[in-house]
Amino acid sequence: MAVPGLAFFALFSYYPLLWLQVAFRDFNIMDGAWHSSWIWFDNFKFFFQSQFFFRVTFNTVYINLWFILVGTFTSVLLAILLNEIKCTRIKKLYQSALFLPFFLSWIVIGAFLYNMLGESYGTVNTLLTELGLATVPWYSEPRLWRPILVAVNTWHSAGYGVVIYLSTIVSINSELYEAAQIDGANRFQQVRSITIPHLIPTITIMVLMAIGRVFYGNFGMFYALIGDNGLLFPTTDIIDTYIFRAMRMNGTYGMATAVGLYQSIIGFAVVLLSNKLAKRYDNSMGLF
Repeated sequence: MAVPGLAFFALFSYYPLLWLQVAFRDFNIMDGAWHSSWIWFDNFKFFFQSQFFFRVTFNTVYINLWFILVGTFTSVLLAILLNEIKCTRIKKLYQSALFLPFFLSWIVIGAFLYNMLGESYGTVNTLLTELGLATVPWYSEPRLWRPILVAVNTWHSAGYGVVIYLSTIVSINSELYEAAQIDGANRFQQVRSITIPHLIPTITIMVLMAIGRVFYGNFGMFYALIGDNGLLFPTTDIIDTYIFRAMRMNGTYGMATAVGLYQSIIGFAVVLLSNKLAKRYDNSMGLF
């Protein structure tokens, strides 16, 4: 029974590792990965010495940390608020409405966002014009896009987190709340003393899993919303979009592979470090 799963991972996860050698070669399509000349760490040196190294690394980590912080807070808050709704039908309605954006393609979301923020005919600028206010060149202002990306990502993924946290809240023993009511605790005190402490292990696991991908950007999201708009690159260019441009526009497969390998190694180190710190705080909170 395990053979299909093992075969899948062997073919698509482990077999491609052989081609990591491209990162250490002057890759030529005609010679192939096995016969291109070795240049060892030159691809890494080129990237580390370029002007893009700090920019794409900082943007990737900084934006992902905001995704984790705002997304976790929003999901936990919404899950707690939904749990306080007593009417089952209304609770299911809100839960479905929150979860619906998770199923939308980033291409569709990108089209919606452009219709809202387009400079000439966007909904927001049209309203600003009717109110007699100055319009905003949204797609020419890099400083505006980090908050926009955080807001869109939270809207898209918060519902998924709500389902996880709400299932944890539902599993809490109701006798704890009954005992708290007998002791005179109000709803806020019950949430603070019972709900949140029971949510902390789940929050820790979710945050650790998110930190494991802090060096990876959601390429589909960034490319659908930003595309090749070079004006926004100072604040939105991440490692994944840089690798894509390096392969598509420049054909520098060796350098792109080197950047991807750097991304994987640093991400792996961050996973080990964050897991160790979580276990030092509480041994039961680590992933492994």
